[in-house]
Amino acid sequence: MRPAALAWASVYGGFGVVCASTRTPLFTRGPHPGPAGLDWAVVAVAGAAAAAVLSRARALLWGACGLSAVCAFGLLMDVVTLLFGEGMDGTAAASGHALAATGTVLLAVSARRPRPAGPAATGEPPAPASRRVRMVAWAGALAFVPYAAMKTVWATGGTFAGMDGARMLAAARRNGTSGLWLTLESWGVDATALLAALGIFLIFGLVYPWGLRFPRWALGLRGRRVPRWLPLAPALLGAATLAPYGIAGVGYAALGTAGVVTVPRGDFPTSADALVVSWIGLGAFGLYGVALAVAARSYWLRTRGDRPVASVPGR
Repeated sequence: MRPAALAWASVYGGFGVVCASTRTPLFTRGPHPGPAGLDWAVVAVAGAAAAAVLSRARALLWGACGLSAVCAFGLLMDVVTLLFGEGMDGTAAASGHALAATGTVLLAVSARRPRPAGPAATGEPPAPASRRVRMVAWAGALAFVPYAAMKTVWATGGTFAGMDGARMLAAARRNGTSGLWLTLESWGVDATALLAALGIFLIFGLVYPWGLRFPRWALGLRGRRVPRWLPLAPALLGAATLAPYGIAGVGYAALGTAGVVTVPRGDFPTSADALVVSWIGLGAFGLYGVALAVAARSYWLRTRGDRPVASVPGR
């Protein structure tokens, strides 16, 4: 895997040089593009990664992996925008996020130390997630309930935080929301509420038996082993994006509540309304992101091994 990581570092570094030379910003500062000079940070990360791969020092590899993960921040938002937006304004930035995420995986695999085989390698069923992990998963899932309820109120034409469904729909059109998103809204379904439901499904799959083998209701797949990467890939991506985004956002909302900063009202009637919505949304992202990281770690450790897991009754 180290040759692949070295090849990635060369590609990523070259990408950074091209963007810096053409003054194409790869980072943002709030809603606005950041200085193009920051692109040289990509070149620095690629150089550090290449040096770490050549040195074979695990500490340096993990350090480079962490830097690459920071550069990948925002990839989940890019995916959501690609699915429901009119198109991404920053194609180069999105490409940088995807490249950085690829490097994060390659560097992590290169840095990991061989460990004793987990239960999956012996043919034994993995141990179930602990009660504590399941409680954390439930907390993360429940955090999305107020958020989904708020969005559904707007989608069905109701009013919350001084904003009714018609004004919210008009704001979405003004901001260039995609036709798919607007169609769902016209049916009384909010796309982000659907994504929240998928997030809840994902976190429960990480801690319950049907996340190990497809259950009875999975037509055509019943009883087959769930590929390990299938829940882990979106879980790691989601945790790496939502946890820092939500935690930082909650900190900002706390400063706004304390009067230290003024929260922009945006499309809402007052800053107080915007602050209420910020607490609900960012609080959900932060708590769910942390819970998803805990659940993903539990799943990762419980499913280590190369041979298929023993049958686990699906429920």
